[in-house]
Amino acid sequence: MLTHYQRTFGYLLPVVDAAVVVAAWLASYWVRFSLAPIPITKGLPPFSSYASLTPLVAVLWMSVFALMHLYESRRMLGRLNELRLVLKAHGVALLGFIALTYLFEDYRYSRLVMLNFALLGGLSLGLFRVVLRGTLRSLRAHGFNLRYVLAVGEGPAIESLIERLDQFTELGLRVKGVVTREGSLQQRICGKPVLGHFGDVSEIIARTKVDEVLLALPAADTENLNRLLDALADETLVIRVIPDVLRYVTLRCGIEEFDGVPIVRINDSPLLGWGASAKRMTDVLLAATALWCLLPVLLALALMIKLTSPGPVLYSQERMGLDGRSFSMLKFRSMRLDAEGESGPIWAQRVDGRRTAFGTLLRKTSLDELPQLWNVLAGDMSLVGPRPERPVFVHRFRKEIPHYMLRHKVRAGITGWAQVNGWRGNTSLDRRIECDLFYIRNWSYALDLKILILTLFKGFVNQNAY
Repeated sequence: MLTHYQRTFGYLLPVVDAAVVVAAWLASYWVRFSLAPIPITKGLPPFSSYASLTPLVAVLWMSVFALMHLYESRRMLGRLNELRLVLKAHGVALLGFIALTYLFEDYRYSRLVMLNFALLGGLSLGLFRVVLRGTLRSLRAHGFNLRYVLAVGEGPAIESLIERLDQFTELGLRVKGVVTREGSLQQRICGKPVLGHFGDVSEIIARTKVDEVLLALPAADTENLNRLLDALADETLVIRVIPDVLRYVTLRCGIEEFDGVPIVRINDSPLLGWGASAKRMTDVLLAATALWCLLPVLLALALMIKLTSPGPVLYSQERMGLDGRSFSMLKFRSMRLDAEGESGPIWAQRVDGRRTAFGTLLRKTSLDELPQLWNVLAGDMSLVGPRPERPVFVHRFRKEIPHYMLRHKVRAGITGWAQVNGWRGNTSLDRRIECDLFYIRNWSYALDLKILILTLFKGFVNQNAY
């Protein structure tokens, strides 16, 4: 029944995709020439010349989506990843469509129609997939369209897998039972019955009629893993192998394929692709705007520094940023010249005799950090990210604090999740690193905006700003 349903759904999905993209193509003509938000200057082309391309649109989009594996069952694929794949496939199909239409020498199609189609098609396909995925997840959470799974393994790896599948009921994957190693006396694992041992796995599959087998064994148990894969080599059901790398993953984990060979990426940065581009464009736009609007304030602060203490206005200090590369971070000078001549590199203290009178005010209000907007423009920093540290401290902290260097997977920031939560100055490094890693693991454009807004209200003046 499930196989029949999947085949039916597999046939229908390309047809619905084709209908959606054809509707977007025809709607693009209507928007351009009926609504006409931009005046028509070259006459009204016949609708038939555009309608005649609907078979090409349908076949091309279905073919590209099939070639890019968008019709494969991927229950474990996240919503954003699926949306990214759909938009990527839409872009590829659109480029092919534009190239093919320009082969017709006797007619040139409106570029504004093409632009409308690019936007409407991407929006329609993305919205359709989001609604479809949400509907399917809701059905699965209520017990429909389920796939039954046989979990094979033991120890923390299999227990973690079962717990996660039970947690995410919307995936529609139900663990029917567990297969463990010979000699195991366990009767149940995470509430699931133990159905037998590794040597009986083929017989258990035939008896239980499961749809998938999930293998999750400890990394050291390669002998049993090889034995199980040999036993399952002729099985026609879906077999997934979950590598035992969870203990090594602190940020994100991803899988890519190189010439048919799967490769597991550990501690991926979330700032890739469109996300990274959007963040960088926002940094440049806001930093340039802030520098222009704050120019009178910056000049006034520079003048006050010059009048109240001898020495330069700006202070440049080596800090470590993205991928462990050093850069010169700018600040308004708040300390006397040669402040570390006797003490050497030390952290700022609440009561610090090295500061000038005006420098104390600068640090309490965080105004000394404003020149870092130039570092943001230059690409050394971002508006939001982990605060950069001096290399002399980095080399010490990386030996003392687990995962410390992972904070350098993204650009350092003027403000960050740790700072808006009060972890700045001479406070707990462990809590600060926890905040930095939380930010990297959970990064989103919305989270950046949230941190920027929180900074305006409680990021400048803080009891730990000194």
